[in-house]
Amino acid sequence: MITELQQTNTTCPYCGVGCGVTVQYQAGEISPTANLTTAQTGSVQPVAGMQAHPANFGRLCVKGSALHETIDHTDRLLYPTMNGKRTSWDKALSLVADKIQQVIHTHGPDAVAFYGSGQLLTEDYYVANKLMKGFIGSANMDTNSRLCMASAVASYKRSLGSDTVPGNYEDLEKTDLLIMVGSNAAWAHPILFQRIVAAKKANPAMKVVVIDPRRTATCDIADLHLAIRPGSDTFLFNALLTYMDQSNALDYSFIHNHTDGIAEALESASASSATFEELAQPLDVSSSDLNLFFEWFRDTPKTVTFYSQGVNQSSAGTDKANAIINLHLATGRIGKEGASPFSITGQPNAMGGREVGGLANQLAAHMDFSAAERDLVRRFWQAPTIAERPGHKAVDLFNAVKEGKIKFLWIMSTNPLVSMPDADDVKEAMKRCELVVVSDCMANTDTTAAAHVLLPAASWGEKNGTVTNSERRISRQRGFLPSPGEAMPDWWIISQVGRRLGHEEAFNYEHASDVFDEHARLSAFENNGKRDFDLSGLVGMSRSQYDALAPIQWPVNDQYPSGRARFFDDGHFYTATGKAKFINVEARLPEVHSQGDLVMNTGRIRDHWHTMTRTAKSARLGQHIAEPYADIHPDDANLRGIKHGDLVEIHNERGHIIVRAQVINDGRQRKGELFVPMHWTNRYASKARMGTLIAKTTDPISGQPELKFTQVNARPFNTAWQGFILSRKDLGPLPADYWIYGVTETGHGYEIADRESPLALIETLKARLPEGDWITLSDPSHNHYRLALLTDGRLQAVIFIHQNYDFGARQWLIERFNDETLSANDRKALLAGRPLGKQADKGAIICSCFQVGENTIKNSIQQGCSTAEALGEALKCGTNCGSCIPELKALIQREALATNAADAMTAE
Repeated sequence: MITELQQTNTTCPYCGVGCGVTVQYQAGEISPTANLTTAQTGSVQPVAGMQAHPANFGRLCVKGSALHETIDHTDRLLYPTMNGKRTSWDKALSLVADKIQQVIHTHGPDAVAFYGSGQLLTEDYYVANKLMKGFIGSANMDTNSRLCMASAVASYKRSLGSDTVPGNYEDLEKTDLLIMVGSNAAWAHPILFQRIVAAKKANPAMKVVVIDPRRTATCDIADLHLAIRPGSDTFLFNALLTYMDQSNALDYSFIHNHTDGIAEALESASASSATFEELAQPLDVSSSDLNLFFEWFRDTPKTVTFYSQGVNQSSAGTDKANAIINLHLATGRIGKEGASPFSITGQPNAMGGREVGGLANQLAAHMDFSAAERDLVRRFWQAPTIAERPGHKAVDLFNAVKEGKIKFLWIMSTNPLVSMPDADDVKEAMKRCELVVVSDCMANTDTTAAAHVLLPAASWGEKNGTVTNSERRISRQRGFLPSPGEAMPDWWIISQVGRRLGHEEAFNYEHASDVFDEHARLSAFENNGKRDFDLSGLVGMSRSQYDALAPIQWPVNDQYPSGRARFFDDGHFYTATGKAKFINVEARLPEVHSQGDLVMNTGRIRDHWHTMTRTAKSARLGQHIAEPYADIHPDDANLRGIKHGDLVEIHNERGHIIVRAQVINDGRQRKGELFVPMHWTNRYASKARMGTLIAKTTDPISGQPELKFTQVNARPFNTAWQGFILSRKDLGPLPADYWIYGVTETGHGYEIADRESPLALIETLKARLPEGDWITLSDPSHNHYRLALLTDGRLQAVIFIHQNYDFGARQWLIERFNDETLSANDRKALLAGRPLGKQADKGAIICSCFQVGENTIKNSIQQGCSTAEALGEALKCGTNCGSCIPELKALIQREALATNAADAMTAE
């Protein structure tokens, strides 16, 4: 039965911007006989940005715009399983509860551990934290936010007395100086970046400084780029604090009335002070650029420092962030319009997890493990065995699993066998655990493969609850689809285990709104303004009020019934004295914990998210960057005999990965360093899990791993041949040294390479493909094979193999899978891989939103489109999310250089 078109407003499940999404769909019913891996649950229209949502005002990035392309049931975990065999919910939950009880009885509560995710909704997080810390009695619940935001949390708490983001997104638009540190917002937070672009256009006097070892797409709007040495941030900010002091540019009234410890902080910072020429050496940037940056900071009261993983993911991340906060306190630039230290969260609900105590060193509602706060939470929960002390942080948690101290491990909605440092050691640890439970929406991840019990969880579009974005704004994530198979919400799964452990009344929730109400009541319990996090104004909502909840920034209470835009504008902080604390910060460079003469940096790419379990379902999100890669400086490449486009092996004593070399000769990549993206897993690549190379070095305060600085080596990965496969069906992992898998708009695609003859692989592929007619062209002396399979005139597969790599664009071949019957010319063209005659091949996709290819863009440039705006008018590229605009500008520049070079040759 199909009903009329319906509409739901919900929230995007990707980054911490928290964009509102409007979904229109025809609600339908799933046939009882339907194949649940492919069944459609109604007709979902292309999603749109929610016009009224204050995070995005109707705009969506390409990932958000493709959400409707990611909700099919391919690879979904549909039923509970035990040791790979389907079972009932009752049996699976009873096993989980029985094992927890047995472990507690035999080894104590600290032998139990939970590991959560910023993908969980706040309600899910709350119930998990309550069960673990209040009723199991251990604080061994940590989260992948430990890899993302822990240093930001620790620095805020050390200095401000609470984990409180002072400002909001509006400040990014109203500032006069925006300093972006360790953030490629153009790719990682694109909607915020587009808001900044628009603000800079409206205010030409606005200055943007990007501080990042790499020249990223974010530098497209930079007035100044400081490509500092990795890990040297604290030298820079300590020296800037000293400069401000020596320039008599501090806010002495604010310091006197609202802070403590300035003298000690200045003394500590002065150890980093030097002339600009001397400071340029550890930072590895020019003295003139440093002088300009310091002058801009001195002369611009409305300054926002916007920082992300380049600051946090460090063994000195907490100190780096505190050096930034010190500067803002010393100049009074905090909690004011256009002036604050602003830590941008990476995940959709990292902030919500922090609110409910998702980290191992927190209790719920922004409380810690002091005797008074433990007693408050214990009384509110009526918790029989509340945890007495902080638990293991992520790296230590998995170390404890390996050492046999943790016997039961429950992992929720995350993939630590890819994201954790020294990921193969984490894999070994899980093998030693008595029982590993994974609750997830996806069946085929590196982590689910290592579990004993799998519990199917609801996914985006099915889940119902709240998330909190980077500016403390709570938004509703609403379900509009039924969950497939027997998938259930995470809060329900956890509650069922709590009941089976004998705590029926404490976990007697019937709806997500029940959980949210309890969460709000705890935030208000004996608060009276003592704690920053307060949702007393949202207590007692009916289910319909909860369903209709509009986005709102916490706190929500009698004083701020409509939410609070900024904190600390009143000079009150959440320390014992009510004053902010300056933190003594000692500058140091990262220590070397690996063998290798190159420094590997890691991060996100534009169109993929985390470990690709969602984005890899969308063909267009895989078009922009189809393979894992390593950016490498030309000098480093030449020294090692690596050419652009080669396969390269990145390795150290922990392991190796094989990726495609991108030799960067335009200043984007510093010499002596590499950049490798974080996303590819064993589901999508033969050997690309960069976490296997990273040491377990962590920040001593926050416990956050050093993910941005790993010593590695690089060498060419020489193969006998390379090639690609296009197919209607998923062929699974391939018996080749190198393969990369992704979906196309008409099927499935692989990039492949190997050191041995391709003949055995070709026979394996033929066995996995259907019967049909093969068209072939071969030259065995050069390992040159081209094959096309047709069944009843329709294209089933294409296999191209050659000892040389450059095959050109695949797009024309991909589109041929749409043809019901191939024309005679197209059959002839199949083995050429391109159309015969003058038919255009649009080339590799640059603009994912509107599917505009590189060749099409180049042609328009040659026809006179000399700006990104002109290309947008002609082709629409860059006019939606704007993420491709830096690449459009780069193409314009390259075409201009090529034209100038050609003109020069003609003149000669």
